[in-house]
Amino acid sequence: MIVEETFYRPSEIQRESRCLPADTYNMARLLLGRCGSGCLFVPIRSMQYLAVLDAEEFIFVDREGGRLIDIAWQRFKPQSRHSLDEAVAYEAVYYTGKGEETMRRLQSEFYKALHQLQEKSPLDSLARVIKLDRDHY
Repeated sequence: MIVEETFYRPSEIQRESRCLPADTYNMARLLLGRCGSGCLFVPIRSMQYLAVLDAEEFIFVDREGGRLIDIAWQRFKPQSRHSLDEAVAYEAVYYTGKGEETMRRLQSEFYKALHQLQEKSPLDSLARVIKLDRDHY
């Protein structure tokens, strides 16, 4: 079953450069890669927000605000880091007047929501044990 959602992007109010901690970026990319559809929905219950991740950006929608995008994280630069444990630069784009206020909590609450999602759907083991006949080795 394919689920389609439409979100609307108001006019940009402000844009700023930020850094996303490596743990958050890496977990988001891992979960996005596992979902198979190219789009991952992450409920951030503590803030009543929904994050929608795809290969290009992460958007954040206030559940009470309908389908309007409040904040988008864009232009991730993972290639500029020297190791996987370094933060990833990106741009935060604000589409509402409360964007900066929301960002004060969003990065930490987003990480917690990713962690909860990961715990609910652990990786299926890709490895299996094959019994070998002792006569053949």
